[in-house]
Amino acid sequence: MALSLDGQRVLIIGAAGGIGQATVKAFTSANASVTAAGRTLASVEQLAGRFNAMPAAVDFLDNNSIEAFFRDNDPFDHVVIAAGSTIAGPVAGLSLDDAKAAMESKFWGAYRVARAARVNDGGSIIFISGMLSKRPSPTSVLQGSINAALEAPARGLALERAPVRVNAVSPGIIDTPLHNRMPAEARATMYKKMASVLPVRRIGHAEDVAQAIVFAASNGFVTGSTITVDGGATIM
Repeated sequence: MALSLDGQRVLIIGAAGGIGQATVKAFTSANASVTAAGRTLASVEQLAGRFNAMPAAVDFLDNNSIEAFFRDNDPFDHVVIAAGSTIAGPVAGLSLDDAKAAMESKFWGAYRVARAARVNDGGSIIFISGMLSKRPSPTSVLQGSINAALEAPARGLALERAPVRVNAVSPGIIDTPLHNRMPAEARATMYKKMASVLPVRRIGHAEDVAQAIVFAASNGFVTGSTITVDGGATIM
């Protein structure tokens, strides 16, 4: 039976990003008590005010910051880790420093949070990975490796931390500000091309991913799973 989210305490780390913002909105709409966390308080204060959430500063690159935050707060019912960024490019073309920084951000950031998180029994920890873990690209080997590295601890931690549930949500191509670094015309062309070949015939939106995250939190019989939200890209 699905769990009610009424009054449950939810922490979203990386709340300022596109998926993070949609997830804050989805959980507050489900009547959860949401803490929207970013590396700085300023990065999430406006967002938190807009959705009646509590802003918090948690630097996922700083283990002391993470441990202090969980030490100073009551346990949460659900912890969503939507923080971290990666870099695209062929392995031979990326410097080792850039590759290590990407791993430090998305993988080790999530690992540190999961290691320190205080979660009530029956609650959950949710990682955000990505379809490149299963559908490789010759220009995104590092991203695929990091995503796969996040899905493995979701399975292992589901055993180690039971009865706390641990899952991953794996998005495909999602229209978020992450792609705004591309020129507008190139971005529009990419979206149009992807929409034409995906079985669902459209690009994903942050709200699609947020719905899957809420499902992972609210269904008490889901653990050790990777929920794919990619419009069918993995099966193409």
